[in-house]
Amino acid sequence: MDSAVANKYVIFKLENEFYGIGINHVETIEKMMDITRVPKAEVYVKGVINLRGDIVPVVDLRERFNLPMADSFADKRIIINRIDEMMIGFIVDSASEVKDIETEDIDISIVADNFNDGFVRGIAKDTDRVIIILDVHKIIGV
Repeated sequence: MDSAVANKYVIFKLENEFYGIGINHVETIEKMMDITRVPKAEVYVKGVINLRGDIVPVVDLRERFNLPMADSFADKRIIINRIDEMMIGFIVDSASEVKDIETEDIDISIVADNFNDGFVRGIAKDTDRVIIILDVHKIIGV
């Protein structure tokens, strides 16, 4: 992987927290669209969308992370990811930024000590905020 791509992250919000996903996984960011429910799916799997002819399952990250449901849907987006040849969408509160984060600015030791079974790969320090870097494989359980 190109090192310039390896250090780029799509930054999005859930609640008042900032999260990051490696841009190498992100295909596109879409506005909310109609989602077709799938019977007997996990509660956090909201269903599937037809994205330009591809059927893509969609996961609501608020429900996946056990966060309360949002009151506003105006800025919600679906981040479309390609993970191990599988396309999957993540519903987030908002997403509008791609940021370079150097490896040395991501603390992974705090995760190993405190969040062993979670979805967190590391904690990045930014100028005036903290960005939670996610492990997309753990989110979808692969």
